[in-house]
Amino acid sequence: MTEPAMETVDSFGMTAERAFADLWSRGVLSAKERHLLLLGLLVGQGIDDQLEVRLDAALRAGDLSESELREVVVFLTHYAGWTRGSRLNNQVEDLIEAVRRGRSGRRDLGG
Repeated sequence: MTEPAMETVDSFGMTAERAFADLWSRGVLSAKERHLLLLGLLVGQGIDDQLEVRLDAALRAGDLSESELREVVVFLTHYAGWTRGSRLNNQVEDLIEAVRRGRSGRRDLGG
């Protein structure tokens, strides 16, 4: 009985992954626009665990820069409230610092 359940989970995961890949590859909105929309939704709903993942993806993919992420914080704080904005600011600054540390660590290894 366990094997069919696992097959269903794996099948669902692959189907969901494909659906999201198709959604993100549509041509009307840019990746940047999609990230901005999704970040606004996640902040507005207070979905912090997914927000961290999406912030990281946007920054590392180069779809949003550090300065753009900081501007998102300013903008969304005024609409989502100071509590969520403060939390978002902490997430963005922690991410920027982690990415910078990672980049500087790679340079040390290569140089």
